[in-house]
Amino acid sequence: MNQKVKDYLILFGVAGALIALDQWTKWLVRENIEFGGQWLPDGLTWLYPYARIVHWYNSGAAFGMFQNGNLVFTVLAFVVIGAIVYYFPRVEAEDWTLKVAMGLQLAGAAGNLIDRLLSGKVTDFISISVFPVFNIADASISIGVAVLLLGVWLKERQEKAQAALAAQAQATVEDKP
Repeated sequence: MNQKVKDYLILFGVAGALIALDQWTKWLVRENIEFGGQWLPDGLTWLYPYARIVHWYNSGAAFGMFQNGNLVFTVLAFVVIGAIVYYFPRVEAEDWTLKVAMGLQLAGAAGNLIDRLLSGKVTDFISISVFPVFNIADASISIGVAVLLLGVWLKERQEKAQAALAAQAQATVEDKP
């Protein structure tokens, strides 16, 4: 099988699984908790001040930022998804962090785009302390950014180590009579 096809199968497999999880959890919340309501399993009520499941809508970006920007974020999601699909096969095979980050970001953008297209707003439901309410797609985008930053840090660290080794080798060659 062609490597590009394998890459796309992995990308769409990972993203598809996350999109399915995102849409399923949002559906569960919409079906079982009235808008503005909240839920915690019996026995875990002690978590209430720290974490709970709520039913909320968002017409802005992740974590409730930039409210009423639905059209802008719909267009932006299409652009992001297109860019990821276009650039993914061009990523070097060994750059696993960029591939993982792109898969997570594709899933997040598509998960929230589905909500925007079907209902004009995104269902959010994860409430942790005073942090804005979010969903699986938002978390996927955020984790994707964290993985991307980790990858950049690891690559810079590797390049510095290689440069130090090259400088050391050059110094050794120059020291020989």
